[in-house]
Amino acid sequence: MRRDAFLKSLLALTAAGALPLSAQAGVNLKMMIPANPGGGWDTTGRALGKALQEAGVASGVVYENKGGAAGALGLAQFASSTTGDPHALLVMGAVMLGGIITNKSPVDLSKLTPIARLTSEDNVFVLPASSPFKTMAEVVAQLKKDPGSVKWGGGSRGSTEHIAACILARSVGVDPKKVNYVSFRGGGEAVAAILGGQVTVGGSGYSEFAEHIGAGKMRAIGVTSQRRVPGIPVATLKEQGFQVVIGNWRGVYAPADLSGDQRAELVKMVVAATRTKAWTDALQTNKWTPALLTGREFQSFVDYEFSALRAIIYLAGMA
Repeated sequence: MRRDAFLKSLLALTAAGALPLSAQAGVNLKMMIPANPGGGWDTTGRALGKALQEAGVASGVVYENKGGAAGALGLAQFASSTTGDPHALLVMGAVMLGGIITNKSPVDLSKLTPIARLTSEDNVFVLPASSPFKTMAEVVAQLKKDPGSVKWGGGSRGSTEHIAACILARSVGVDPKKVNYVSFRGGGEAVAAILGGQVTVGGSGYSEFAEHIGAGKMRAIGVTSQRRVPGIPVATLKEQGFQVVIGNWRGVYAPADLSGDQRAELVKMVVAATRTKAWTDALQTNKWTPALLTGREFQSFVDYEFSALRAIIYLAGMA
């Protein structure tokens, strides 16, 4: 076949979607980040986009931030606008599951296409350097004395840090419904509020606070992991005598109505991205734990997490 005829055939196949995504020249992916810039989802989505391009499976990534309702607003927009589009991904995770439950979202993940879990990250609670409190024990003492005087700041209602604060309150005999939680649409807003003393305690993934902890602008007072996390200079809440263990994880979904081949190709692309130097660097920089899970195993994991979070939210008095 002559070269010009071959190229025409290749272009025709590409336009028809008959070629694997990774073989299509000039493919641009759309990445929905259901949060404002500066937070964990934003960092994850942009790191994944960079890795997809480094892996050579995407020539470009267009990002869209749509914050609110623990990701439910971005989820709804993604679900309604991308059906059947094999070039779109939605960043999601444990926070979104909690948000779907607490916000009674009419749109959930059941009709979308699960692609992969990417990372897990433990939440850390911090105080601004100017805080009169020095330890979580001091914060808890004030919480028991006057629950409303302790303002907890973090992601949207239903986020893992919100749930952790409610579990902590319940574990020390305080009605979780009295937790004074201030939600923010993005990590940047939350950081500004903590540094500005607008909230008493801040909570989020360690990566969002690491720079400020290192600079002495924030003081870490507890992490929600089962065991001490290497590189995070603070004891777990469990070590301090508070029975609070809850993790955060992040992943990606694709639109509804994809073929089996389209889903498999997206999984292949994401897996390739996780093998790049760009992704490895992101894991190290943000203190993320790699937690790759794909296919039916990822779907089963999400189903289990949804059930477990529903139980936790109920016990914490948030539902």
